[in-house]
Amino acid sequence: MVNPVETAPRITVTVILYEGFEILDAFGPVELFGHVPGWTVEFAGVSANRLVRSVQGAQVQTDVSFTDLLDRQGGIDVVMVPGGFGNRTLVHDSGFLDDIAAICQRASVITSVCTGAAVLAAAGVLDGQRATSNKKAWAWVTSQREQVDWVPQARWVVDHASGRPVWTSSGVAAGMDMAHALIAALAGASIADEIADNIELEVHRDPAWDPFAAVHGTL
Repeated sequence: MVNPVETAPRITVTVILYEGFEILDAFGPVELFGHVPGWTVEFAGVSANRLVRSVQGAQVQTDVSFTDLLDRQGGIDVVMVPGGFGNRTLVHDSGFLDDIAAICQRASVITSVCTGAAVLAAAGVLDGQRATSNKKAWAWVTSQREQVDWVPQARWVVDHASGRPVWTSSGVAAGMDMAHALIAALAGASIADEIADNIELEVHRDPAWDPFAAVHGTL
């Protein structure tokens, strides 16, 4: 555990769940976020207290609904959208995308892992900003919105053009590296590093490190 003497700002990380989400996209970062002193992780979906099935078959119960988030006083701290094959239909669901756009409008920090960037893009959240995503699914993700400045070689990207930080990561496991960097930015490098050491995670610290761009031909 992280030394409780070390403190971090109280933050709630809201993870958006939908049928067919990729489990490591969500729970890789959650493993790190859940160890930050003062941080809370919650799971949000269309409905509260509903089981949502990942593409691997594991089910997770939502804590809050999208309506709960939009009615919440004081805004939303950090919102994270994971990828997963379930979003192939959601990028055409105008009601879902409107909710995501409204939730992100209320968030202080916006993040996505893997093809979660496709959802943010389709919702118009990434317009005029630099972003990256899963390199194997690159052609599909980038086709969602031409108004995004897609970065074809990056482990993760941070953009502040909207006035708030927007963090997008490459595929699946890359979300853990992004999560470490996000914790370092919001809670301090010592806390982020101690968490990585305690869970025995070898972190890639360079956001430009991306051998998979060459593997999947996005260069």
